[in-house]
Amino acid sequence: MLEYQITAESGPGGDATARAKKIEIPFDAAAESGTQYPNPAELFLSSFAACVLKNVERYSHILHIPYTKASISVKGWRRDVPPAMVKVEYELTVWSPEEERRIDLLHRNIEKFGTIYNTVSASCEVTGNMIHRKEGQ
Repeated sequence: MLEYQITAESGPGGDATARAKKIEIPFDAAAESGTQYPNPAELFLSSFAACVLKNVERYSHILHIPYTKASISVKGWRRDVPPAMVKVEYELTVWSPEEERRIDLLHRNIEKFGTIYNTVSASCEVTGNMIHRKEGQ
């Protein structure tokens, strides 16, 4: 079993930082949402995006699917009462010379084996699609 650890702190006004490995990640912990740093919901969506992109890398190696770039856009919807994230929607774009059926296989593996992906999909609706772009598109 893998174990992860971060530390975080905030002060009056909500300026906060999380420490992971050797970096500090500033975030907004203010009662009213600020505009400079990501808020907890945006960090949550960033974690989802990082998981998907990490798994593009992981499964492209395992499945021998070459790619030159991957990008993702993620949206989330929050319910007020009781407060919860209720939906996550994403669009993943992968630039690869590979044929469409192999890109679909990559996408299925990302959806099936992503740690954060599976954690999120167990607690709220997750929908998304993968766009396949050939080189030069």
